[in-house]
Amino acid sequence: MIEMQHLAPIMFGSLVLAMLVGFPVAFTLGGLGLGFGYYAVSQGFFPEAFMSNLPLRLFGIVSNELLLSIPFFTFMGAILERCGLAEDLLEGTGQLFGSKPGGLGFAVIIVGAILGAITGTVAASVIAMGVISLPVMMPQA
Repeated sequence: MIEMQHLAPIMFGSLVLAMLVGFPVAFTLGGLGLGFGYYAVSQGFFPEAFMSNLPLRLFGIVSNELLLSIPFFTFMGAILERCGLAEDLLEGTGQLFGSKPGGLGFAVIIVGAILGAITGTVAASVIAMGVISLPVMMPQA
């Protein structure tokens, strides 16, 4: 039988082991949390009423409107990349700085700042700029 003070280190070790095996992080965190939660209830570490509150807690997190902005901003970055706006912006800025040493790097930084202001998140800007500027910046063989 595992004592209460040993539960957290065992849980952390299980997390590291599951991630080293290759399980996705989200499923690993959720599965280990639920598994160790049910184990703790079965050992009497905390009452069953805590687990009955889980659906209410999950619904409260999912219904948060603020968290809906993250996938929408990422989607906006993908749309900017698909429609060619970000590529045109990078091309124009690249022509402006093209004659200077490191001009393409300056262009990527400036266009990244502009896209970050447009999309509102760093993730959308990184996705759009990574897809557009990485093939241009790779050395030709």
